[in-house]
Amino acid sequence: MASLYQPELDRLSAWLRYAIPGFSGPLRATRFAAGQSNPTYRLNAASGAYVLRRKPPGKLLASAHAVDREYRVQRALHGSAVPVPRVLALCTDERVIGSMFYVMEHVSGRNVEAPTMPNSVPGERAEVMDEMARVLAAIHEIDVDALGLADFGAPGAYYARQLSRWTRQYRASETEPVADMDRLIALLGERLPDETGQRRLVHGDYRIDNLLFAGEGTECRAVLDWELSTLGHPMADLAAVIMQWRLPPGPDGRGLAGVDRADLGLPSDAEFIAMYCARRGIAMPDDFGFHLAFAFFRMGAILQGVKRRALDGNAANPDQGLRLGAYVPRFAELGLAAAEDRTP
Repeated sequence: MASLYQPELDRLSAWLRYAIPGFSGPLRATRFAAGQSNPTYRLNAASGAYVLRRKPPGKLLASAHAVDREYRVQRALHGSAVPVPRVLALCTDERVIGSMFYVMEHVSGRNVEAPTMPNSVPGERAEVMDEMARVLAAIHEIDVDALGLADFGAPGAYYARQLSRWTRQYRASETEPVADMDRLIALLGERLPDETGQRRLVHGDYRIDNLLFAGEGTECRAVLDWELSTLGHPMADLAAVIMQWRLPPGPDGRGLAGVDRADLGLPSDAEFIAMYCARRGIAMPDDFGFHLAFAFFRMGAILQGVKRRALDGNAANPDQGLRLGAYVPRFAELGLAAAEDRTP
């Protein structure tokens, strides 16, 4: 699946000429290496560069890989305080390339794969983290009514819905029992928070490698990968950032565990949370341990799905999928530990 086959390219090129004004071929497609969920391709044509995001082929879990939702939210956000690529066209006809897809503009920028930012200096790292907090706060301050996103998430308590959804997804992809995941699911059900006044747009997978920064400087040019976006509790996004930082450094964890953050110019967990809260003008969160525990649970459920797809032959990278799936018990363990600490 390194690229699209020529018959698919031919059908895609014909569809793009119809769907995108000014498009002209010939067309080449190269798949981006990163990502285990929705396959993403760079399209090079005579009329310019584009990016295509598609559902993966094969049997999929219900409600997963919703590229149409990605398209909708990015279309609504374009021109707002949240930087996103401009989407150009959505195709629901699976006869074109075998699955639903959408096409957006290609945004030139710098991708930061790890929060350690090894090629940066302390001052630049601090500025990137401040920008990361600013953009996350901007997402959570979006007026969903004004942008036509008032129905972008189901009504009712976000965490109760999410716990139910990801428990179903986890059970559907379960390959062997994990006792700590069972305990974590039960604990989260007992600690569901009051969500009065907390219904906001949430990204669902907010982390530094899903942001594009300017080639020179630290401005965020685009927030990518809106597959898990919905309306819900903003602390879920904030906790997802902190969750990743509590993982080990390296290509799998891409975290900050054991790193001397002060030496690198990186904020502590509490300092980043304070930066975010200051941007929004809100108080520090109560019972942050619940939000963090949920973030570990959801990521464990996602990795279980990656493992299941690898075993079923539908993963983008089966070997990597199996390797990542082996971390599910560790995420459950970290989730239980996070639930014991109610402070940031």
